[in-house]
Amino acid sequence: MAHHYGLEYHHLISNSGEAALDAKWRAPKERVLKMARGGAVLDLGCSSGGFLQSLKNTGLKLYGIEISEHEAQRARTNSGAQVFVGEILDADFPPESFDVVTCFHVLEHVYNPREVLAKVRNWLKPGGIFYLLIPNIETIEVSLFHSYWYGLELPRHLYHHSPASLRRLFELSNYQEVFLRQQADCYVEKSSRYIADEFYSRMGISRIPLSSDQRRASIPWRIVRKAMRLGVLLPFRHLAAVSGRGAGIEAAFRKAGVS
Repeated sequence: MAHHYGLEYHHLISNSGEAALDAKWRAPKERVLKMARGGAVLDLGCSSGGFLQSLKNTGLKLYGIEISEHEAQRARTNSGAQVFVGEILDADFPPESFDVVTCFHVLEHVYNPREVLAKVRNWLKPGGIFYLLIPNIETIEVSLFHSYWYGLELPRHLYHHSPASLRRLFELSNYQEVFLRQQADCYVEKSSRYIADEFYSRMGISRIPLSSDQRRASIPWRIVRKAMRLGVLLPFRHLAAVSGRGAGIEAAFRKAGVS
């Protein structure tokens, strides 16, 4: 699997996590601050520490797990967190260490989610919370794009969840649901890019892969794209979420078996 996580991938994820830091992480930060109650937070797959950085100077004790040594060092520098380098299942934090464990678009990447959930449950304090974001395989976008849907992210995504399957996974792992709701995420632009790339490929035209394309769009195209996002995609993504077929799932589960 490490073959599919190169420098370009880590660079893309880091840029996404660090761009517009306050706006991107405002809602998750507010939720975690309420759930952590001034305690300790562990972020699984923390990348360069964008989310942990948003929690800096809040009084929380910050920890992370990251597979890339380079990104882990950036996370330490950016957030001051203690970051374990390696796989989640290889980390050796003591039992009942954390008030909240976060997992932002990481659970779909792991080989054995049941084992990860068991490990996290062991790390959580009594009543601790596992808070996560994950793509929704039942989104209306899958019906539109099929195998071109960006959220599939093959071969890096190993599991794809619906709200029902996510609930079942956590129930089997002895967690209690706190909340689970649709997120107004949107992968329409990137999914459309995959279709366009396929079209050009069949025409014998090679294009820069999406993960490597760091070119800045022209001003006219940025204006058109902004109008499209506000006039079409913004209403679409919210209607999809309200109808129960949003592109993302936000959920929190409490460690069960405690008073």
